[in-house]
Amino acid sequence: MTGAKFFAQMLQAYGVTHVFFMDAILRRMLAEIEDTSIVRVLGHSEKGVGYMADGYARIAGKPGICMAQSVGAANLAASLQDPYLGHSSVIAFTGRHVAAMQYKNAYQEVEHTPLFRPVTKFSGQMEVIEQMPHLIRQAFREATTGTPRPVHVDVAGFTGDAITPLEVPEMVKADVVHQKFPAFRPRADKTLIEACKEAIQNASKPVIVVDRGAVVSNAKEALKQFAIKIDAPVVTTLDAKSIMIESDPYYRGTVGLYGRSCTNHIVDESDLVIYLGSNTSDHTTGNWKLPRMGTQIIHVDLDPVELGRNYTQTIAVQSDIRSFLMDLSAEMQALEHSAWLSYSAVLLQAWRDEMQSELTRQEQPLRPQRICAELTRLLPPDAILVADTGYSALWTGNFVELRHEAQTYIRAAGSLGWSFPASIGAKAAAPHRTVVCFTGDGGFAYHLPELETAKRMGLHVIVIVNNNECLSQGLKNLNIAYAHREQGRKSECYVYNKTDFAKIAQAYDCFGITVEKAEDFERAFALALKSNLPAVIDVKTEFAYQAQMAWLPT
Repeated sequence: MTGAKFFAQMLQAYGVTHVFFMDAILRRMLAEIEDTSIVRVLGHSEKGVGYMADGYARIAGKPGICMAQSVGAANLAASLQDPYLGHSSVIAFTGRHVAAMQYKNAYQEVEHTPLFRPVTKFSGQMEVIEQMPHLIRQAFREATTGTPRPVHVDVAGFTGDAITPLEVPEMVKADVVHQKFPAFRPRADKTLIEACKEAIQNASKPVIVVDRGAVVSNAKEALKQFAIKIDAPVVTTLDAKSIMIESDPYYRGTVGLYGRSCTNHIVDESDLVIYLGSNTSDHTTGNWKLPRMGTQIIHVDLDPVELGRNYTQTIAVQSDIRSFLMDLSAEMQALEHSAWLSYSAVLLQAWRDEMQSELTRQEQPLRPQRICAELTRLLPPDAILVADTGYSALWTGNFVELRHEAQTYIRAAGSLGWSFPASIGAKAAAPHRTVVCFTGDGGFAYHLPELETAKRMGLHVIVIVNNNECLSQGLKNLNIAYAHREQGRKSECYVYNKTDFAKIAQAYDCFGITVEKAEDFERAFALALKSNLPAVIDVKTEFAYQAQMAWLPT
C-alpha cells in the first residue's frame, strides 16, 4: 500500500469526515480520498481552513483536520492560536522540504518548528515512510487526550508528497478510542472527593462556575444533577454558555469581563467557588478580581498545571469534569440554599429589567441588543450560534437567550474574523442543523472569499453582520489617546467606508439582504432560512455604538 493510500485510509479509520485544506498539499493522498467517504474542502486561505477545522472540532467532538504546503505553514500556524486558546482539537498537516534541501535557501522554506511550538501541544516531523503509521496515530492520541489543543505534523516534501509514493510496511489500524475526545476520563482521588464534600457542606453561598472543560467533557446532565444536589446557582463563561438553558432555575448567566453585572455580583458575594474545567483566565475572573481574595475554591480540571494557578486556598482536583460531578454527587447528601438562590435570582431579574429597554428598542438606527432579542425568538431549536470575538461575543453571550437544550453556542477565543470560517466548519460537522454566524463588519471582511467555499460545498450558513461601519470596540481607548488633541484624524484608526455586504453575497451567488429596521429582521431571517444558500443579513446599526461593560469590584 502506498503512503498516499495508507494516509487516506487512516483518516477514514479515525472517523474523519472532512479535510479542510489549501492547495498544494498531499495531492496524492487527496486523490486517494476519492475511495473514502471523506469530503475535501478547498478554502481560500490557510487561516480560513484552520478556523473551519476548529469550528468542525468544537461541534463534532472529534479532531478537525487542516492542511497547507510549506509556504502556507506560517499562515496555518497563525490560525491555530484560536483553537489553542479555545481548547479545541485540531490536527494540522504541513509540507516541508526534505532534509537534503534544508539550510540551503530552498524555495519558500522557513523553519516551521518555532511557528507551531507556541500554538500546539505536540509538533512532529514525518521524515521517512516508516514514521507515517506512528505519527498519524500519535497525532490523534495527542489531540484527544488531556486538554484538547492543536497538534501539528510536518510531512517531508514542500507539498508533503516526498514519501507518499513509497510503500508503507504496516496495515491500516486506528486506535478507536482516539476517534473522539475525551478519549479517557481520569477520576478524582477519593480523599479529594471527601475534601470537596466537606467544603461544600460548610458553605452557605456556593456558586458553580462552568468553563470550556465541562463542555469538552459532555458534562451537561451531570452538571444539572449536581446543581440540584447542592442547591447552588450556576454561572458560565461564554465558552460554556450553552451547557444550561436560560430558563433553568439554577442558571444565573455569564461571568467575567464579557459577562453580566448581576453574575459578577453573585461570584463576588459567594463564600465557595467551584471552578469546573477552567483556566481561571483574566476574562473569566474579571482580571482576577472575582472571587474575592481568600474565598474558598474548588478547582477541577484535566490539566494539573492549571489547578491553583491564580488562586490560593484551592482544593485542586485533577479529573474529568463529568466523572467528578457524578462521583461527588453520589457522595453528597442533598443540601438547601434557598435564601442564596432567591437572592441571586433577584439580582438576575434586576439585570433583566435594566436591559429590557434596549432589547425592545424601536428607534433607528438599530442597536445590537435588539438584533440579539430577535435571535432569541427566531433561532431554531437545534441551532448553532457562532460568535466572533470582542463585542460580537459580548452581545450574543449576554443578550441571545438559549431556550432549547439542543441549541449550541461557540465563540472565538480572540481572533477577529474567526467566526465565519468556523461556522462553515460547524455546518460540515452538523449538516442538518441551522448554523448562524454573528460578526461585525470588520470581522466578516477578514474571510469574505469563503462565501465561495460555502456555496461550492453546499455549507449553507447564515451570517448576521452587525454593520456599524467601524471597529467600535477600540474607540474608548482612542478617545483617551486623543484627549490632548483639539483636532486630528482619529477616524483613520477605526472607521471603514460604507459597505453593502448583501450585494457582495449576491455577487458570490449567495443570498443577501439588508435590514435597517427591527421589524424587518424576522422576514429577512425567514428568507435566509428558505433560500437554501449561504446567506448574509447585513444589519445597519448605530455607528460606533459602545457596549456597557459588566460591573467588577474595585
